[in-house]
Amino acid sequence: MWIDAIDLRDFYATTLGRVARRAIRGRVRDFWPDTRGMRVLGIGYAAPYLDPFRGEAERVIAAMPAAQGVLPWPGEGAALSTLCDETELPFADLSVDRVLLVHALECAEHVHPMMREIWRVLGGGGRLLVVVPNRRGIWARFERTPFGQGRPYSPGQLTRSLRESMFTPVRSRPALFVPPVTSRMLLSSAPALEKLGERWFRTFAGIILAEATKQIYAAQPESREKARRKAYVPIAARRPGAP
Repeated sequence: MWIDAIDLRDFYATTLGRVARRAIRGRVRDFWPDTRGMRVLGIGYAAPYLDPFRGEAERVIAAMPAAQGVLPWPGEGAALSTLCDETELPFADLSVDRVLLVHALECAEHVHPMMREIWRVLGGGGRLLVVVPNRRGIWARFERTPFGQGRPYSPGQLTRSLRESMFTPVRSRPALFVPPVTSRMLLSSAPALEKLGERWFRTFAGIILAEATKQIYAAQPESREKARRKAYVPIAARRPGAP
C-alpha cells in the first residue's frame, strides 16, 4: 500500500527524518558520484535524494505514483515533479540514464509491471538504484516511520526480485544504523553510528541500497495492448429531462 506523499513530506521535516535523509543521501551519492550530462529519474518519493543531482545532471525528474500523490518539487524554480501511473510511465523508451527507486518497491501493488516500465525507459548502459527497508533491521519494526511500511526485503529477496524483473544486480550497500528514536544524543551521533554499523553490524541496517543494470540479452517482447493511455476527461452534465 502506497504511503501518502504528505506523510512522507512530514516525516522528512522532522529531526529523525533529516538524519535519515542525510545518511541515505550520502550512500546514494557514493553510488553515483558524477551524473553530468545524464537524465536522472526518481520514482516513488525520491525528491529528498535528488537535490544533489539538480545542478549536475542534464535533467532531473521526480515521478510520484498517483496512489501516493504528488507534491511540488523543488521548492523554488521550475517544477520538476509529475504525477504518473507507475505501470505506464510517461517517458520514451531508453530515455533515462539513472533511475532512483525510493518508497516504491516495498509499497507497489503491481511490482512486475512497474519494474518492466523501468526496464523500458532505462537506457542500455543505464543504472537502477533501489532503496528498500531491510527485513532484519530495526526500522522495519516501527510503523511510525515510512521504512516501517510495506514489504521489507532481505538482501537475497531483493536480488531475486531484481533478477526476476530482468535486471542484473551489480552491488549493494547497507545504510541507516541509527535507531528510529527521538533522542537528541543518539541522533547527534548518527555519523559515527553509520561508520560503526557499516563495519560491524551490516546485517541490522535500516535500509538496503542495491544497484542493477538491465539485462539486454534476456529481453522478451511483451504484448503492449495499450492503444489508449489512461486519461481523465470531463463529462458534460445532463439537463433534467434530457434523454
